[in-house]
Amino acid sequence: MLIYLLRRLLLAASVMLVAVSLLFCLVFLVPGDPASVALSPRASEAQKQALRVTMGLDQPAPVQIGRFLARVVRGDLGEDVLTHRPVAQLIARALPNTLVLALCAIGWAMALGIPLGCWAALRQNSWADRIIGVLSISVIALPAFVVTIYALLIFSVTLKWFPAIGAGHRGDVASQLHALVLPSLTVALGWIGYLSRLVRASMLEVLKENHIRTFRAFGMPDRLIALRYALPIAVVPVVSVLGVGIGSLLSGAVLTKIVFARPGLGKLAFDSVISRNFSVVMGTVVVTSGLYVLANLIADVINTCLDPRVRQEL
Repeated sequence: MLIYLLRRLLLAASVMLVAVSLLFCLVFLVPGDPASVALSPRASEAQKQALRVTMGLDQPAPVQIGRFLARVVRGDLGEDVLTHRPVAQLIARALPNTLVLALCAIGWAMALGIPLGCWAALRQNSWADRIIGVLSISVIALPAFVVTIYALLIFSVTLKWFPAIGAGHRGDVASQLHALVLPSLTVALGWIGYLSRLVRASMLEVLKENHIRTFRAFGMPDRLIALRYALPIAVVPVVSVLGVGIGSLLSGAVLTKIVFARPGLGKLAFDSVISRNFSVVMGTVVVTSGLYVLANLIADVINTCLDPRVRQEL
C-alpha cells in the first residue's frame, strides 16, 4: 500500500509539473501586457519596460517558467499587479467559498443520485425505473446556465425561498447555509442524474455476480443483499467518476457564482481574465489543478479501500 501511495504521489507531482508548464506557455499566447495593466494608460514605454524587468518578463520563457515553478514549490504564487497584494492571500480568501460549494454539490449528488440509482436497479423495468431514467437523462441534458437562471428566477425571484445573490451574512451560519442550498443544488443537478444512471448500471452488473446468487440461494432478503454486499461494490465507479469530475464541479460552479454573485475562485479567475491580471489567473489555475490532482489521489485511495480486487493487485 505504501509503494502504491508513493507511485500515486509521484504521478500527481508529474501531472502538476506538466499542467503548470503548459499554463505558463498558454499565458504567453493571450493578448495583453501585465506591465500595461499594472500601470496607468499614461505611463511611458520606459516605465513599462522598467516594470517588465522588475517582474522578470524580459527573461526568456524557459527562465521565467523555472522561476515560476521554484516560487510555486515555495508556496509563492506571485503578486497581484493591480493591488500589489500576494496572490496566495487573495486565493486563501476565495478558496473556502469554492470548496464549500463544491463539497455541498458532491454531497447533493451522492445523497440523491446513489439512492435513486440503487432503487431503479432493484425495480428494473418498472414504472419507477422508467421515471427515474427519464428524469436523469433530462437533467443531464439541460445546460448548466439554463438550470442556474431558471432556478434563480423561480426559487429566488418568484417564490422568494432563497436569497438571489450573496453568500449570506458573515458570522451567521444559518444565513450562509440558507444562501448555499440553491447554488449547490443547481451545480449538483446534472451530477445527480449522471450518478443515478451510473449506479443503476453498476448495480445491475453486481447483482448478476455469483456471490450474490449464492446469498439469494440461502434465502437472504434482497434488500439486505443490495445494501450490504452489492452497493459497496457498485459505488466504486462512482468514487472514480467523482474524483475525475471534481474539475467539472469546480468549473461548473463558475457560472453559478457569477449568477448568484458568490465570492470564490471562479469569480476571482473570471475578473482576473477580464482585467488581464495574469498573475492571479495563473495562481487560481495552479490551485484548481492542485485540487483536481488531490481529488483524484483521494479517489484512488478510497477505491483501494473499498474494492478488495484492487488491494490484491498492489
